[in-house]
Amino acid sequence: MSLSLLLEQILNGLQLGVMLFLMSAGLTLVFGVMGLINLAHGSLYMIGAFAAAAVAGATGSFLLGLGAALAAAAVAGVLVETLVIRRLYARDHLDQVLATFALILIFSEGTRWLFGSFPLYLDIPAPLKGPVTFPGGFAYPGYRLAIITIGLAVALALFWLIARTRVGVRIRAGQADREMVAALGVNIARLYTMVFALGAALAGLAGALVGALQSVQVGMGEPVLILAFVIIVIGGIGSIRGAFVASILVGLTDTLGRFLLPLAFGMVMEPSAANIVGTALASMAIYILMAAVLVVRPTGLFGAAT
Repeated sequence: MSLSLLLEQILNGLQLGVMLFLMSAGLTLVFGVMGLINLAHGSLYMIGAFAAAAVAGATGSFLLGLGAALAAAAVAGVLVETLVIRRLYARDHLDQVLATFALILIFSEGTRWLFGSFPLYLDIPAPLKGPVTFPGGFAYPGYRLAIITIGLAVALALFWLIARTRVGVRIRAGQADREMVAALGVNIARLYTMVFALGAALAGLAGALVGALQSVQVGMGEPVLILAFVIIVIGGIGSIRGAFVASILVGLTDTLGRFLLPLAFGMVMEPSAANIVGTALASMAIYILMAAVLVVRPTGLFGAAT
């Protein structure tokens, strides 16, 4: 195993981690501020990917595709919140799960009706198609580095929004005591809609960025949604900082586990058996990580005790 190969896998894990942060940040905000279990969050990820692929394919501009992904996911989020979710705040979590699961089916069939059953493909922008060479000769794909950079920039902007702005104060206050915030004259309904739209836009951005690395297809958001829920459990419900740390941990654990575990078992087993055992254990690694964190910190790494 060479050092350059290990560095490549670490960067792959970091790229997966920042993508998962874009997905999980909005979900943890919605869960923490509204107390809402939104299973349809993965559908917003899918909408962003399809919007980006459709617009970029029609115009030839990847940037216009990213803008379309943000806009389409945010508009879909506003419509979902005002037409469906707003009626679920006072209901129990079972009703929220059933309603948002129904939204998954609606979005999936609607997307299939609009775009067909065949996958779409989003081209990597020409300036980012080649590798970036670092000192020492190590090369890494430019587009994946761009995803890491965008994800870290969005994380910094989100931290600033939550910690330093008036809107962030209202979001944190609504998370702590929504009744008191409403009594002070803050329009809670508008705050909820804004938070939901922000979370939807982040999910749409994640879908658009990943759409250039894989095919854009119906149902692509559900596997990522499972990882996003694992992340908010590890990081702590409602914590943006926790979502970021947990996303990086999950990304590195998943990527390095799939790379290193087969090699480790290969030292004591036949290659074919080592690959089977290592891959199987690697697929469980993030759930083992979640269980270990919950044993030590039942509220997650940065979750507040209740």
